[in-house]
Amino acid sequence: MKRIKIIIVGLTLACLPLVGGSACKGGETTNGDETTVAQVKTSGEETASQEAVAPSERQDAGDGSEPLRQWKAGTVVSADAVRAFGIDNCFKVEPISDALFARMQGKSYPKGCTVARSDLRHLKVLHVDIDGNIKIGEMVCNKAIAQDLLEIFRTLYDNRYPIERMVLIDEYDADDDRSMRDNNSSCFCFRKVMGTQNLSKHARGLAVDINTLYNPWVHTSKGKRKVDPATGAPYADRTKKFPYKIEQGDLCHRLFIAHGFRWGGSWRSSKDYQHFDK
Repeated sequence: MKRIKIIIVGLTLACLPLVGGSACKGGETTNGDETTVAQVKTSGEETASQEAVAPSERQDAGDGSEPLRQWKAGTVVSADAVRAFGIDNCFKVEPISDALFARMQGKSYPKGCTVARSDLRHLKVLHVDIDGNIKIGEMVCNKAIAQDLLEIFRTLYDNRYPIERMVLIDEYDADDDRSMRDNNSSCFCFRKVMGTQNLSKHARGLAVDINTLYNPWVHTSKGKRKVDPATGAPYADRTKKFPYKIEQGDLCHRLFIAHGFRWGGSWRSSKDYQHFDK
């Protein structure tokens, strides 16, 4: 016979026999296999059943996890908040929700976009900046590389590889130059390669730009050397040392190459040091 624990608060419970179990005055019912304790209330005293709730679903109890539950990209969170929320809940690949799709409309997903919503995924990750701050990050990418990116960013986070900012390019109205000047890392944006009519790999969500201000695109335009963003010109000289610099053989470079990506820093005709594509 299964032992049933009955909580009594200032009230004697008497059980009445029922078919398949018993019912007790005071709100507790049993069926021989499971017990549900309902509220018992007397003289202002009250007890209630309390179900275990996953960390990601708990109400904020002052542990700082609210921004994680709301997933507010760009927000700094504490290590304690990450522990309370659960590290595995901080690295997720999800379909594009209605709310997210609405944010993208007329920006990274303009009218006439030929990429199916079902081909895109919402990537949620954590990253660490140069000062060691833990930040909430997000990207939209193609489903074909979503798992690759999840694994790459988890390893970068675990090793405290610095990434300054990772918010959707929609926060910049899909203006790539503004995003780059802000050193933002991003992926999907339906647009053409600058100065051409060709769709960029970003248009399909198959290219990622990392720490964009400090790893500019250096190319020739109309016979003249050009750096994009223009504010990244001081970082075009790759012999110098500076924060957020991607170098051949560093952890970021090795991880992307190991997952089958190309690095723009290895191109011949131009150098796009921020860029990885597949």
